[in-house]
Amino acid sequence: MTVRVSTTLGSKISHPGDAFQGTLTHSIRVRGETLIPAGSTVNGVVVDARERGKFKGEGDLSIRLTSITVRGRSYPIETATLDQTLKGKGKRTAVTTGGGAGLGALIGGIAGGGKGALIGAGAGAGAGVLGGAFTGNKQIEIPAETPLTFTLSSSLRL
Repeated sequence: MTVRVSTTLGSKISHPGDAFQGTLTHSIRVRGETLIPAGSTVNGVVVDARERGKFKGEGDLSIRLTSITVRGRSYPIETATLDQTLKGKGKRTAVTTGGGAGLGALIGGIAGGGKGALIGAGAGAGAGVLGGAFTGNKQIEIPAETPLTFTLSSSLRL
């Protein structure tokens, strides 16, 4: 079943247990008869939400549907979780830190010899760490009005 969510969900803004709502985008028909009309309200819950770390750690967002309202009557439903994971950037931070240290050592060595190389390496590594902390720290976000497809994990009796 495809559902259009009514609120924004995200690894940084959502928390496990948060409720959300949406509407069914297409009618569900069986043998030519519409059993669940498009526009029916669905309720769901955030199962897991973890913000992606600045240096390491994946971002996670897992959601599932818990009920659907058909012609004014609510029915409990069970769906498989919809999971999204965003890889951490630990390797990238390590590369920028190491690259910054190497570049700083090179510049420091040219400018001030051995002592300059040591100071330059420390400054370059610090710049690499800061660059990793403040650049490209994207989170998982599902904007409101996004259509999502869920799969029922048990039958629904109307």
